[in-house]
Amino acid sequence: MKQVGIVRKQKGEVIQVASQLKKWFEERGIEVCVHETELSPFLDVVIVIGGDGTLLHAAKLVGDKCIPILGVNLGGLGFLTEIGLSEIYSTLEMILKGDFETEDRMMLHASVLRDGENVYEQRVLNDIVFMRETLARIIELETSVDGAYLNTFRGDGLIISTPTGSTAYNLSAGGPIVYPRLNTIILTPICPFTLTNRPIILPESATIRVKLAEWATGVSLTFDGQTGLHLQGGDMTEVKKANTCIRLIKSPYRSYFQILRAKLKWGELPKERT
Repeated sequence: MKQVGIVRKQKGEVIQVASQLKKWFEERGIEVCVHETELSPFLDVVIVIGGDGTLLHAAKLVGDKCIPILGVNLGGLGFLTEIGLSEIYSTLEMILKGDFETEDRMMLHASVLRDGENVYEQRVLNDIVFMRETLARIIELETSVDGAYLNTFRGDGLIISTPTGSTAYNLSAGGPIVYPRLNTIILTPICPFTLTNRPIILPESATIRVKLAEWATGVSLTFDGQTGLHLQGGDMTEVKKANTCIRLIKSPYRSYFQILRAKLKWGELPKERT
């Protein structure tokens, strides 16, 4: 390993941890770059210090470079940042020896078409969300899958999520938890006007098109909660599986289900009967 990147929050404790990590790597002859706006394509590993929001920002910086990402949790919930503060150095020792596993997480690609012209595009690791900007107005989203009409969702909005994002906004909106290594696309309406509108899981090959009514106003589109776009009436958004993925380094200390139980407070393992 020759070069490591660090992506961090601008907070006192996080800055201190990043500084200690930088010194630790340099003592081992490894160059360290602390990044905020871009990442070198020659990095061997990217270390994220913060919470899931910081990791989503790092995923955007990594783009299609396929650099393995290690998430260190100094934030809140932490489904993506799996490594605890006390586990950093023991985990890094394993990584330096090549004793680690990664898993590829599916991403989505969204394109916004206005009068037939592509005006914006973005890749996401978690979700793409259609949201109303005004309090007392229901929005209508005409939705099709692979060219076949699915439904016109009426309500506060619509979430299009990856399995990784299933434990984010999708979960809060009543969507299903999907194992993150599955390649599927989840559609979850937000506070639907019709109570029979329910989440639906689609195959990775699906192309989803969501059209805003011509008369519609006050609707925005957000990407991983990091960036947003104000939509205009008649805008068409096309969402499909991205041609690249994000590579996360797995925790050597706990499984996905242990993390899930801990974060959702499902309780401990049952005790063995004697």
